[in-house]
Amino acid sequence: MSRNSFGFEELEIWKKARVCKNEISLLLKSFPPEEKYKLVDQLIRSSRSIGSLIAEGHGRFSYPDQIHFCIQARGSLSETINHLIDAMDANYISEIILEDYRIKFKELERMLNGYIIYLRNKKDQKSQKEENIS
Repeated sequence: MSRNSFGFEELEIWKKARVCKNEISLLLKSFPPEEKYKLVDQLIRSSRSIGSLIAEGHGRFSYPDQIHFCIQARGSLSETINHLIDAMDANYISEIILEDYRIKFKELERMLNGYIIYLRNKKDQKSQKEENIS
């Protein structure tokens, strides 16, 4: 890791989102040209959004803000799976490929849920400390 890297780059959840985004990008090279500004664009945007939202949340000062962006990232994750289902329905990917992505994204979802729980616990601990001080 570069000494000039940002903190979010150390998050395992961000690293996993990056891997999934890159895999989606490779998959999309096999889609027909007429989907470039349709399904391909939607898949690129939603898969990129997952890591972007995790990074943006990490850059926020408060735990509620961080949690909010992680919940949005979870929405982008679901959107990405929905677009992959659309790709299967259009016969651009097989059911086997879809299932492979479901497994990968389910792991990413579990990690994201764990990170949200971690942030909520940190928020609660901070609130309890503040109550004890007053």
